[in-house]
Amino acid sequence: MRQFPQTFSHLVFLLFLSLTACQKSDKSDGYGNFEATEIIVSSEANGKLELLDVEEGRRMAAGSVAAVVDTTQLHFSRSQLQSERESLVAKRPSLRARIGVLLEERRNIKRDLERYRRVVKEGAVPSKQFEDIQNRLSVIDKQIGSLETENPGIAGEINAKEARIAQLNDQIKKSVVRNPVDGVVLTRYAEKGELTSYGKPLYKIADLQTMFLRVYLSGAQVPQVKIGEEVEVLIDGSKSRKGRITWISAKAEFTPKIIQTREDRVSLVYGVKVEVNNQDGRLKIGMPGEMRLPAKPGS
Repeated sequence: MRQFPQTFSHLVFLLFLSLTACQKSDKSDGYGNFEATEIIVSSEANGKLELLDVEEGRRMAAGSVAAVVDTTQLHFSRSQLQSERESLVAKRPSLRARIGVLLEERRNIKRDLERYRRVVKEGAVPSKQFEDIQNRLSVIDKQIGSLETENPGIAGEINAKEARIAQLNDQIKKSVVRNPVDGVVLTRYAEKGELTSYGKPLYKIADLQTMFLRVYLSGAQVPQVKIGEEVEVLIDGSKSRKGRITWISAKAEFTPKIIQTREDRVSLVYGVKVEVNNQDGRLKIGMPGEMRLPAKPGS
């Protein structure tokens, strides 16, 4: 009976050590919040929003039409440029035909010039007629030269019109806003009928099927992790699922106020991102989570 208090004390001490070991092994290595890759989709055109087919919480497929900006004025400008281009193209055959007529006339004048040169030497005709033919040949040469300089000018104008038409086609194409990724609309920034402009945000979307837990580790913990390593992710402190480390910060930063790491309030920490599958949709942006590193051999 005298040994009972001592035996009881030993049992209590062993139980305390067991509980302490369990608590230590159950403690997570990193704490943080879930986030997703968020994309802000903006307008690439100026004008009235004729369509804005997005709603907060709605899932949208990549490539689906999300918004359409009015393109009436762009179509008018393109039609005008196309007409001007067609008019310039129509001038080119006419210009070549006029040059052809003048070249033929020049050949005839040169034949006449040779004939008059002989008869002038013989004194059959006055030299004044020979000089007139020479003057006609000079005028023809100048006319041909003037028309030949017009041809490159027309070609340059046609190229300029085509470049401007291509620019308008690109603007018209960009007036249709297509959703960039499969995801869920988080925020809507505009309404149908509003005037929008280049770069103005229309909505925010994120792929919530893949989430990232951003945790912070101390300098002593960082050497224990590597990119691609599988870790355990805890939700609500108990529900577990697998994760994979995809990013480790190369630069230390001061501990964020909302984060507590394994060593409370260490001065400098390193950010780590863990990719987690969220096909069931249970994970939400901003939800707290924990990360546990795999047990090392001999630990």
